[in-house]
Order: sequence, then structure tokens, then C-alpha cells
Amino acid sequence: MRKIIEYLQARLKVVIGTCYVLLAGIVVFACIIDRTHAHTAEGRALPIFWSLFGFIAAVIIIGVARWYGHSGIMTREDYYDDHSAQDD
Repeated sequence: MRKIIEYLQARLKVVIGTCYVLLAGIVVFACIIDRTHAHTAEGRALPIFWSLFGFIAAVIIIGVARWYGHSGIMTREDYYDDHSAQDD
């Protein structure tokens, strides 16, 4: 797994470009599919409604998770080192 990550980090511009191409492909696909049987008026009116909805939901979930983590769940990296030094 480490080798894969290092490989991708060494080719970061290619990875970013590939992600942009995939994103553009999703938007194009969302614009050309048949929306006449969409379940909501928003889905019929806005071609990329569900793509935007999913992206915004993901951003909110990540934001809440980061806030929750920083509000008290996360601790310093040397938390256990400090306590082991006090016990000696």
C-alpha cells in the first residue's frame, strides 16, 4: 500500500488531471441521461442535481467529522509518552 501511495504522490499532477477528467465525464453523463422519469422536480429541472447533492452531502459529513474529531476525540500524538514518563 505504501508503494502505491508513493507512486501516486510522485505523479500528483497526473492524478489530479485524471480526477478532473472523471469529474467532467460524470457531469457530461448527468447532462445527457433521460430525466423524464426523475422522482423529483429538481432532478428533472437541473441536470446535475444529484451530483451536486452528493458532493454537498459529502462536504457536510467531512466537516462534521472533522469538527467532532477536533472537539475532543483527538488527542496529542505524544499523549501516551507524557503519561509513561510520569509513571517512572
